[in-house]
Amino acid sequence: MSLFADFTMTSINVLTTLFVFAAVVIVLIVAVMFVIDVTQTADAVRRNYPVIGRFRRLFTTLGEYFRQYFFAMDRDEMPFNRAERDWVYKSSRGVDNTIAFGSTKSLLPAGTVIFVNCPFPKIDEDSEPAPALTIGPYARQPYVAQSLINISGMSFGAISQPAVQALSKGAALAGCWFNTGEGGLAPYHLEGGCDLVFQIGTAKYGVRDTDGNLSEDRLRELAGHEQVRMFEIKLSQGAKPGKGGILPAAKVTEEIAGIRGIPAHRDSISPNRHLDIDSVADLLDTVGRIRDVTGKPVGFKTVVGAYGWIESMCREVHARGIESAPDFITVDSGDGGTGAAPMPLMDNVGMPIKEALPVVVDILVRYGLRERVRVIASGKLITPAEVAWAYCVGADFVVSARGFMFALGCIQSLKCNRNTCPTGITTHDRRLQRGLDPETKSVRVRNFVEKLRYGTGIISHSCGVSHPRALKRYHCRIASGDGKSVPLDERYPVPETISEYASRDSAQAPPNS
Repeated sequence: MSLFADFTMTSINVLTTLFVFAAVVIVLIVAVMFVIDVTQTADAVRRNYPVIGRFRRLFTTLGEYFRQYFFAMDRDEMPFNRAERDWVYKSSRGVDNTIAFGSTKSLLPAGTVIFVNCPFPKIDEDSEPAPALTIGPYARQPYVAQSLINISGMSFGAISQPAVQALSKGAALAGCWFNTGEGGLAPYHLEGGCDLVFQIGTAKYGVRDTDGNLSEDRLRELAGHEQVRMFEIKLSQGAKPGKGGILPAAKVTEEIAGIRGIPAHRDSISPNRHLDIDSVADLLDTVGRIRDVTGKPVGFKTVVGAYGWIESMCREVHARGIESAPDFITVDSGDGGTGAAPMPLMDNVGMPIKEALPVVVDILVRYGLRERVRVIASGKLITPAEVAWAYCVGADFVVSARGFMFALGCIQSLKCNRNTCPTGITTHDRRLQRGLDPETKSVRVRNFVEKLRYGTGIISHSCGVSHPRALKRYHCRIASGDGKSVPLDERYPVPETISEYASRDSAQAPPNS
């Protein structure tokens, strides 16, 4: 009994000593922090509220996560709210994504899209698949594509190896294309066997010579891959219109540097524009050069701000010949994307897709180039309603990046520009990548595409047409904010062509004019 009592007392004394030691250490740490805070001059809150003021930054950081899970309503968050994310999550998992008890989305705010349902909608027996469209009729190897939704540019570097593998295989399963992004062609892009669009950024990663110029030899090598169906010149992107790509040094591994043709472990900063493209004439020259070398369709991606240059390009096309036109234009939205970017550019530069897409479509219609130049819509189009809206306006195809990130499991932690993505999508930390299984996630990519096609089809059938590409502007209304909505074809009337303008003006002109 005495031995047990002695052992108990010894244990208590040891624990007491450890507790006192820990308390002394904590007091010393707090004292040091107090001295540092009251003497520093960089942070006013910490100077006025030493030690306690440090919790402000901690709570600010944690608030990002608590807000998402505990405080935000279904339609509150940006850039994508919980309702949108949940629709993608459920769709990608292949589970029921119907809802009950009415919509949580208000139809009154200005800009809200409302589709005009037909009293006699199409039934399943009357529906038909959207027709395939030819891109690049003047290229030696035109591309015939059918998919309504495709994967937008996300480079290997910005996203991880397993993410690229999952997207490649998922695109093949879904029958859609996958844009490589500006980071070059990685072997993981080819693994799944999907169709690829090779993007050429301002630094020309993957197609540059030793001096950083466009290499025709590299173009021919890439064109030799049957999977590479088209080439896209990236003039600008929604995350940072007017600024080149930014890949932090932490994400520039030896492998990524080798694919891009740049030094490893250093920030990868692309120029603000293509150094060899400084005018509409230069752009058409470059489109023609790449098309001649590769034999495949070539177009460009842009965020629309100023748009007079697009009209100038159309006039130049007519002067050169219709074959000189770009085979497609990808219109990106100015409200951000997956890339690392300065906040002023992401927040306030470039028109949103809701305004930019009709501008581009109408210019092409006016100059009689609408059938020659395919239009691809990009920018936060991740639900059937948004995709259907794009087809009402006049898009030929829709692409998405962040929608597919959600399909891979993205939780919108807003860490894409760091190497700490908790879902393994945008990190090159092998430990974090372990959570992303390409085989499982590829199936979710396919499911997402199929649900998006199905949902967009439901809207088109409700509007009385057989498939989404048959949707017109009069199938859609836009809320004006005063409790009323206006038809989309009144807000954006389809313009006459230049020749129609000329014919009308000639017919109305006085005889001696």
